Amino acid sequence: MKKTILTLSYAAGLFAWTGCGNKEADKPAGPPPATPVTLVEARTSEAVYYDEYPATVVALNNVELRSQVTGFITGIFFKEGEVVPKGKTLYEIDRRKYEAAVQQAQASVRSAQATANNARVNLDRYERLAQQDAIARQIVDNAQTAYATAQSQVAVAQAALDAARTDLGYSLIKAPFTGRIGISQVRLGSQVSPGSTLLNTISGEDPMGVDFVVPEADLNRFAELQRRGTGRGDSTFRLQLPDGTSYLQPGKILAIDRGINQQTGTAQVRVQFQNPDRKLKDGMSGVLRVLNETSGQRIVIPFKAVTEQMGENFVFVAGDSSKARQRKVQLGPRLRDQIVILGGIKEGDQVVTEGLNRLRDGGLIQAGSPGQAAAGGAPGQPNGAAGQGAGSAANNGASTGTPAVGNSGNNTR
Repeated sequence: MKKTILTLSYAAGLFAWTGCGNKEADKPAGPPPATPVTLVEARTSEAVYYDEYPATVVALNNVELRSQVTGFITGIFFKEGEVVPKGKTLYEIDRRKYEAAVQQAQASVRSAQATANNARVNLDRYERLAQQDAIARQIVDNAQTAYATAQSQVAVAQAALDAARTDLGYSLIKAPFTGRIGISQVRLGSQVSPGSTLLNTISGEDPMGVDFVVPEADLNRFAELQRRGTGRGDSTFRLQLPDGTSYLQPGKILAIDRGINQQTGTAQVRVQFQNPDRKLKDGMSGVLRVLNETSGQRIVIPFKAVTEQMGENFVFVAGDSSKARQRKVQLGPRLRDQIVILGGIKEGDQVVTEGLNRLRDGGLIQAGSPGQAAAGGAPGQPNGAAGQGAGSAANNGASTGTPAVGNSGNNTR
């Protein structure tokens, strides 16, 4: 009897407990807790940034020195690597043969002139006799022909003399312009042949050119830059040297190639730089930076605030009702840890920078310290502390979200 009473009491208690549990489960679920986030104010700042192009320094005046005559090198009159003035004698090729050729040609000229003088005298004599009808007309005609032939022989001899003098002049290799000469490719006693033997190379050093290629879609932009020109201190073109330092001289577009390379779809552009300190050398590689046309007063936010979905970029902006709204944005160049926003948000918008992984469009947010946002935070934090954390985060973002001109080395490419 006692066992039966105990079993009924246990069953009644279990039923009552199960009934209470079902009532708790039937209660409606409350709203999800607010997500702790860090907010940064979108600010307008002076954003200066450049597009970068691989470039090569080229000498605007660059000449290979080659011999026009054959012979042996008998003189070298320069120091390798020095700057030589225009007209300076650099090499001498054995001149004896060419000096003899000049003398021979001079003798030929004198002989031809003597023959021509004699023909002239004969012609004058025959013409006087013809006037007295004392000589046949045929003899006069022959004398005129002989004189004309003698004059032609003088011209031939004079041309041979000019050629001999030219060859004699070619035996001295002179600097065609003021420039820096390289290492000699021949030594004393070396034999050289006309047109085939490279003696040396001389290059002008001021100004210098910088060649790079641009896509055909950008040609109009560079044509406009060429038309507009640049002034003193202009920052449109900046050159980065191989050691990473910046070249301080401004540049200007010197020429745009006549056509498009069909294989690459690019065109070559040449920018001219003054080179007073001779820092630029022919063949040097570098990076040419061209001022981006969208530089200026732009909205800048931390780069980590941007999320990408299906090839589009979004940010979360805090609304008035403590909800985060997702907005599509158009990105500009990245400036280190900042990013330029070309459209989608306006100055003063509070942008979420931390806590994005748990955030959805329209979700509740609670501004907090960066540590709380990273760790998940405590949703029950007092409003006063949350507001203080948001202000601190916004201030921190402002201190790093204003790109200075010093960041101009960053680019979009």
